Amino acid sequence: MKEASWYKTVGEGTQCFLCPKGCYLTPGETCFCRTRINRMGKLYTTAWNNPSVIELTSIENGPLYHFRPGTRMLSLGTSGCNLRCLYCQNWQVSQTSPLKSKNLSFNIPQVIKATGSKSCKGIAFNYTEPVAFYDYMVDVAEKARQEGLTVTVATAGYINPSPLKELCKKVDAFTVTLKGFDEDFYQKVCGSRLEVVLQSLEVIRKEGKWLEVVNLIVPSLNDDLTKIRKMAQWMKLHLGEDVPLHFSRFFPAYKLTGLPETPIVTLERAREAALESGIKYVYVTNLPGHVGNSTYCPNCGGTVIARKGFDTLAINLEGGRCPSCKKGISGVWV
Repeated sequence: MKEASWYKTVGEGTQCFLCPKGCYLTPGETCFCRTRINRMGKLYTTAWNNPSVIELTSIENGPLYHFRPGTRMLSLGTSGCNLRCLYCQNWQVSQTSPLKSKNLSFNIPQVIKATGSKSCKGIAFNYTEPVAFYDYMVDVAEKARQEGLTVTVATAGYINPSPLKELCKKVDAFTVTLKGFDEDFYQKVCGSRLEVVLQSLEVIRKEGKWLEVVNLIVPSLNDDLTKIRKMAQWMKLHLGEDVPLHFSRFFPAYKLTGLPETPIVTLERAREAALESGIKYVYVTNLPGHVGNSTYCPNCGGTVIARKGFDTLAINLEGGRCPSCKKGISGVWV
């Protein structure tokens, strides 16, 4: 364990300021995220040097489609999460504590060494919620950047502005899951608040970091096309038309096993609605072989990056531009 950041002592208690939950803990109590614990009046993180998931992936798995495509990444995450999404796809590790899960001992020098030995060019923090292992992530990211490695984060964005701004100093690109565009949905299905996530999206954009947004469509819960259009319109107004939007297919999991998979037509209608709302790059992400996997020039419609699911098959760019009409394609390509 390591003493955590972003907290203050209140008598024998501790007040956490990392996320909007603002957990007040007496000695022995654990934060909502299950990773921070009050030990004798100090707040410690149990998500330190002990990831529960480590894999070799491509950067596209973020998903990140417009940021250094084809980059090989070392992806890792610890147990714990500061949300309670009823449909969590990784609930076996997210909805438990590092003190209870099966972990790997993996300190910062080992992470950096493993990244190089596996011919990876970067480190991706994902699988669970990186906010829950904030201190481990920040320290690994800082060392990784010193070594010239790319650092990416996939998050639900439920974090206070100050720690997020600090994190931005050490991260190259973010994928943020915008789970819906309805406050009631966020509170009842995810145990969080929409307004906080929208604020995080704006902070990341203002800090100049590359950003892509994911929306996992759950049948009957967040598949209303009117709200999807409003979400896309908000993105265009507050983030810009060039921020890519990924629609993902729901598969029955955790506490929502009684719902069906997202119909393909629902994903296609959502993509069409977002394009009509002015978002230039809209994807159907986790449906390999779908036309919505690839990147198309928003000017002439030509295929500039061909993909099958998360696999990049061909990159047809010339200096970041469409080879046919010379239109610049938004992204970080080198």
